[in-house]
Amino acid sequence: MSFINYSSREINCKIVYYGPGLCGKTTNLQYIYNKTNPDAKGKMISLATETERTLFFDFLPLSLGEIRGFKTRFHLYTVPGQVFYDASRKLILKGVDGVVFVADSQIERFEANIESLENLKDNLEEQGYDLAKLPFVIQYNKRDLPNASPREELEEELNPNGVVSFDACAVTGEGVFDTLKAVAKLVLTELKKGG
Repeated sequence: MSFINYSSREINCKIVYYGPGLCGKTTNLQYIYNKTNPDAKGKMISLATETERTLFFDFLPLSLGEIRGFKTRFHLYTVPGQVFYDASRKLILKGVDGVVFVADSQIERFEANIESLENLKDNLEEQGYDLAKLPFVIQYNKRDLPNASPREELEEELNPNGVVSFDACAVTGEGVFDTLKAVAKLVLTELKKGG
């Protein structure tokens, strides 16, 4: 549901980072924000809840080129991970163009990943979206930890459709931009189709 601003000749696209609590969604956005050219980004806005924050900022990646003479501006959002913030998560998903599911690789977070992915599907369906038809990538975060689940188990349980997935360590930035570039490319492909 990209929004076209004719006066600034920009197409605005919304990418949402979704996943269980404390999986690294905020760390991903902070890393991207800190490494993005100051002239190409807006302010980072943080909506604090008691235990987690929802972050938002927009940026204009000039390297991605134009679509029909329009520049593309991406708006990146995180959702609160905890289940009791479900209403906030639904609201943030409105008008989404692409989704990054950030899975916590720690063995003890395996069930939380499954629950969060099911919740994502349910919340999207409630708004008329089908995850299988949306630009969607998976990031396996915290791969550097000694208690990380084997990648094969994560893939089997969280990625039965074989969407593009990345290993990451958001605190060091490993895999962060690879994930963003992949979802941005999928969003742009949809835009070029007119979808």
